[in-house]
Amino acid sequence: MTFNLATMLRESTASTPERVLVHLGERAVTYREIDVDTDRVAASLLALGLMPGDKVAVQLPNVVEFLHAYFGCLKAGLVMVPLNPLLTTREVTYHLRDSDARLIVTLDLFAEAAVNAAREVGVPAYVVGQSTPDGTRPFAELFQTEGDPGLLYPASPDDTAVLLYTSGTTGQPKGAELTHFQLFMNCTVAGEIFGVQESDITIGILPLFHVFGLSSVLNTTVRYGGTLVLTPRFDPVETVDLIERHRVTIISGVPTMYVALLNTDTSGRDLSSLRAACSGGASIPGEVIRAFEEKFPGVLILEGYGLSETASTTTFNISAEQRKVLSVGKPIWGVEVKVIDHEGNALATGPEHVGEILVRGHNVMKGYYKRPDATAAALQDGWLHTGDLGYRDEEGYLFVVDRLKDLVIRGGYNVYPREVEEVLYAHPSVAEAAVVGRADDRLGEEVVAYVALKPGASATPEELQEYARKNLAAYKYPREIHVLDQLPKGPTGKILKTPLRRQESPKARA
Repeated sequence: MTFNLATMLRESTASTPERVLVHLGERAVTYREIDVDTDRVAASLLALGLMPGDKVAVQLPNVVEFLHAYFGCLKAGLVMVPLNPLLTTREVTYHLRDSDARLIVTLDLFAEAAVNAAREVGVPAYVVGQSTPDGTRPFAELFQTEGDPGLLYPASPDDTAVLLYTSGTTGQPKGAELTHFQLFMNCTVAGEIFGVQESDITIGILPLFHVFGLSSVLNTTVRYGGTLVLTPRFDPVETVDLIERHRVTIISGVPTMYVALLNTDTSGRDLSSLRAACSGGASIPGEVIRAFEEKFPGVLILEGYGLSETASTTTFNISAEQRKVLSVGKPIWGVEVKVIDHEGNALATGPEHVGEILVRGHNVMKGYYKRPDATAAALQDGWLHTGDLGYRDEEGYLFVVDRLKDLVIRGGYNVYPREVEEVLYAHPSVAEAAVVGRADDRLGEEVVAYVALKPGASATPEELQEYARKNLAAYKYPREIHVLDQLPKGPTGKILKTPLRRQESPKARA
């Protein structure tokens, strides 16, 4: 049996060749154009001497050329290695070497780090844009080889399609091997949950180099023949403009994006086309869901849960009738979830039975590239150990409490940062909140909160602490609260706790 993920593009092109696949600024590109252009890219990559299974690093923001590189790689049987355009030379060098990449594609605006790394590793660099640095080639050259309209490498369903690097919060980033079949199943099931149709127009505010944007946004759009409105970086005002101009029906984002949209003036704007919103990447506070749905009538925020290692979606709230606020829903079709204690025993249901979340099913990665020990530790008896803490209720809904590494143990009591954050988000002046642990000689750890306030709002740390104290058990409320202009965020807009933890380390406070 053979199956290539690029079959999605072929089938949608055959169905509606002149439908616009992607809008970017004033540029509108049809399915037929993307299909023809990626035939040429695939043929050109093979003409350069690359062989099926070889890796191609793609360091691009949300631009049309990302699709060219992605589907060109898939058609040629190559493995795409998506990289964040903001990586430094040292980081790009690491990824090129670790992935054994044979070539890198980058954007002229971010080319310096990629070009320096390519020189150091000794691989060619192709540049998208108007300028081409010395020693590099223009990406446009990859469109010059006449493509074979029938070119579609007969991949095995278990062949690696994408090598997606984890964030590296517990050491050097590891490459999760995501297969053709795994990615196809994940976007197919996600699309069924959302009822995605050809008529749907999805806005791409999530970066495509991240699993959420790649699998749940790009792949799902192409799988169901829809249209994708791209923006290279998230800006809430521009997002509102694009929703109104293109009559966007679906939006997917992380909680901080919904917070930003909540604080954006939408008076006089026609956003009635929006019908569905997907939230993932981090737990979304219940207060944000309530306020967003109140501001955008007719839009339902459905929260899901997943990881890079699960090709994005693992569990999901599938409808208004079957969702539970604060829950990430039930396992998607074909996926199992269980919760275990530190000895590996399955736990009973209920919030008093918090343990590590394990996942098994078609969405689980093949393994970590060139890391058999890490793969063996993460995949045991077919179950992926996620490192996330949670519990299931009697109806099978999963509640993610926190990352195992985020748990704060204060005086022998477990404090789950998400619970504290939920309380802080409910304060009328708080826009964003993050809770971490600080080493404490007496209690082991102390609870510390960082918050950013809504535009025009005011609140002192003392006021916020008193509010938390009234709404939390004595051992849970933060003894320190810091008000910042903004909280540190990653490329998807997810709040980063690692920089905040560094501030709380003994060395940082010395």
